[in-house]
Amino acid sequence: MKIYVAQNSGFCFGVKRALKKTFDAAEERKKRIFTYGPLIHNKQAIEKLTDLGVESVDNVESAKESTLIIRSHGIPLSIYDKAKKKNIEIIDATCPFVRRVQEIAREYYNKGYKVVIIGNPNHPEVIGINGWCDNNAYIIENDSGVKDIEFTPKMCVVAQTTITLEKWNSIIDKLSEKAGELREFNTICLATKVRQESCADIAKKVDAMIVIGGYHSSNTQKLFEISKKYCENSIHIETSDEIPFEMLEGCEKIGITAGASTPEWIINDVVKKIENKGGD
Repeated sequence: MKIYVAQNSGFCFGVKRALKKTFDAAEERKKRIFTYGPLIHNKQAIEKLTDLGVESVDNVESAKESTLIIRSHGIPLSIYDKAKKKNIEIIDATCPFVRRVQEIAREYYNKGYKVVIIGNPNHPEVIGINGWCDNNAYIIENDSGVKDIEFTPKMCVVAQTTITLEKWNSIIDKLSEKAGELREFNTICLATKVRQESCADIAKKVDAMIVIGGYHSSNTQKLFEISKKYCENSIHIETSDEIPFEMLEGCEKIGITAGASTPEWIINDVVKKIENKGGD
């Protein structure tokens, strides 16, 4: 049995940065520490933060006179003002790539453009971006959403950083058919692109593909979709305890990739368990 682990898997730059800021704050512990929403979409990592006394809240009222860490997904612009009024210290761990999307949305909204966000309307990153243009953006998750748009003379399009390039291109093609002036900003994160390409490359050559990551992680879900496209025998798990060994029986080549919120120790644990089982 041969195991192929995607070179580009596990924590991305934005997640590493957010975790470092959070662990540093927990070590200093000047005040109670909260994160605005779960810091990352990984249950095991969140449990470690909880052990350090870092709690998650979904509104600033619950974090009065404390330290509030903004997760890598970012937040609506209005939350910063609310936090300031509540005497809350902000540690901003918004991913720089996400901040760029927020600033583009803000800039073009102020210039009179109608902003279109391609992404999941329920994802915190998209909710945050929309909050930088006063929650007035059109949010499109798939091709069918284009028909619901009221086209204006000037439009600006940005992307949730974790969507697939295939989705971006497909929706842009449909928007271009109807739009007048259309300013396109492909804001898919480079790490996301490389991660997805690496996943596809491995999925094409293996008998089974394992995608590791939180079930609520958008980028992990995208990896699973890509993996399934090239390898029907694809499995999405959170930890090594969920490995369905019956699906790996008779497989000579097994591929492994992981979402941007998956700790390295979880990836290593999955690899080790498969290796040990293969040696039985």
